[in-house]
Amino acid sequence: MSFKPAQWPRKLRSQEWYGGTSRDVIYHRGWMKNQGYPHDLFDGRPVIGILNTWSDLTPCNGHLRELAEKVKAGVWEAGGFPVEVPAFSASENTYRPTAMMFRNLAAMAVEEAMRGQPIDGAVLLVGCDKTTPSLLMAAASTDLPSIVVTGGPMLNGYFRGERVGSGTHLWKFSEAVKAGEMTQDDFLEAEASMSRSSGTCNTMGTASTMASMAEALGMALSGNAAIPAVDSRRRVMAQMSGRRIVQMVKDDLKPSDVMTRQAFENAIRTNGAIGGSTNAVIHLLAIAGRVGIDLTLDDWDRLGRDVATIVNLMPSGEYLMEEFFYAGGLPVVLKRLGDAGMLHKDALTVSGGAIWDEVKNAVNHNEDVILPLEKALTQHGGIAVLKGNLAPKGAVIKPSASSPHLMKHRGRAVVFEDIDDYKARINDDALDIDETCVMVLKNCGPKGYPGMAEVGNMGLPPKVLKKGITDMVRISDARMSGTAYGTVVLHTSPEAAAGGPLAVIRDGDMIELDVEARRLHVDISDEELVERLAAWVPPADQAPSGYAWLHQAHVQGADTGADLDFLNGCRGAPVGKDSH
Repeated sequence: MSFKPAQWPRKLRSQEWYGGTSRDVIYHRGWMKNQGYPHDLFDGRPVIGILNTWSDLTPCNGHLRELAEKVKAGVWEAGGFPVEVPAFSASENTYRPTAMMFRNLAAMAVEEAMRGQPIDGAVLLVGCDKTTPSLLMAAASTDLPSIVVTGGPMLNGYFRGERVGSGTHLWKFSEAVKAGEMTQDDFLEAEASMSRSSGTCNTMGTASTMASMAEALGMALSGNAAIPAVDSRRRVMAQMSGRRIVQMVKDDLKPSDVMTRQAFENAIRTNGAIGGSTNAVIHLLAIAGRVGIDLTLDDWDRLGRDVATIVNLMPSGEYLMEEFFYAGGLPVVLKRLGDAGMLHKDALTVSGGAIWDEVKNAVNHNEDVILPLEKALTQHGGIAVLKGNLAPKGAVIKPSASSPHLMKHRGRAVVFEDIDDYKARINDDALDIDETCVMVLKNCGPKGYPGMAEVGNMGLPPKVLKKGITDMVRISDARMSGTAYGTVVLHTSPEAAAGGPLAVIRDGDMIELDVEARRLHVDISDEELVERLAAWVPPADQAPSGYAWLHQAHVQGADTGADLDFLNGCRGAPVGKDSH
């Protein structure tokens, strides 16, 4: 850690809008005064943009207006000038075809909002799955001082005495209905038990994973990730973060100072320890690309392979985010990693100090929730990266959420050409499939869906479920919800819509999965594979115009983060020409 704070006082970028007596300055400053701001607020103090992803159609973030007020209080207390700015809110719950299609659009919109307006630093007020990575990507590309405040998880769900994990039990109960083990009326009753309060998913889904990634990267204050949305301590965290961003601006502590290679390596190992979402792979690769860090899938496999999964949360384990917070939250996990020699202890955080100084005294209050190493859910957690003739550029699987007996498997492919084909045939008892088969889904990647939807955890056919079978090997170029589980191979690259080998897999091909050997192979000769690929015809359903066209034309593969090719890198925050 070698950060040296900048000299203070100095002229900040907001003074290009608000400082002086010229006509243009009076234009900018005078209009702001119509909201009742006194003249002395424009004296050169830090102007802090609170980038708020609140939306009625993003229910995970529905309480962020209240948190924004606490952030403002902290900014005022520290001598800053807070301004709340609406940010593009890509809701996982509502956006079709998938929120992932709009992550890059949100990042682009927020980046330009940060660069084009008179702010000196930013509080990234986020929660739902794609809001956290999209705002981190934007902050990385502008490199203005920024701090993450997440909305926190909702309270535990309960149904007839059983813990109900948002998302995880949605998939579980849906399969139970198909298997005849649960009635539709019971399923509807359980629906009311899943979402008891404001906040994100209460499992270690993508939202909680990305909150943990922000903290492990050093971009959020220590302890931020796990505080429940409705807990008073979540409001305190928001207020303290508001105070902190003012000093970060004075010190000129930027994302590029914090999000170093060491920080990304800490985050990858943390993801393995918490049993985090496979979606973190794509998001961290994209964020790293904005900072200019050469992060690869091989880094994910190398760094995560020997990390034990010690957080006993759904979908991999038993508990939910409430218990994780009460047990001590992410600081306990980071301390465990540090004690095991798996943490870069001197990595800088937004606190201005080293990450180890923040967590070295953390105490585990429940060893059933944050397990001792010898009782880990799996000794080799993390994300396994598979390669072979079916995935030359890689595919991923989450071992902690998979069935041990399927981690090495050879089976006959049952192929679905796209999601519509899957939905049309999966419930047909005439479908030639049994539990030994490998389900293959094509054309659901970044270009193919378009946007790479969370459909990779394909529900099993009823005829198999009724045997009591709950898992099969599934392979696709799609993603899956961080709340999902099963022996599911995802992000197969190159994707089918880009002409990857997945595009030419046929019913009856024998597919080999060997997670320990990191191998994903289809048993056909190299010559036949070349012949099939030469005869492949690209999908006809390309978007003719609009953002969907832009996305399909410029999105990169999942193996590099699925960002738009022209958005890679840091463009900084130069002040543009005046508007008049």
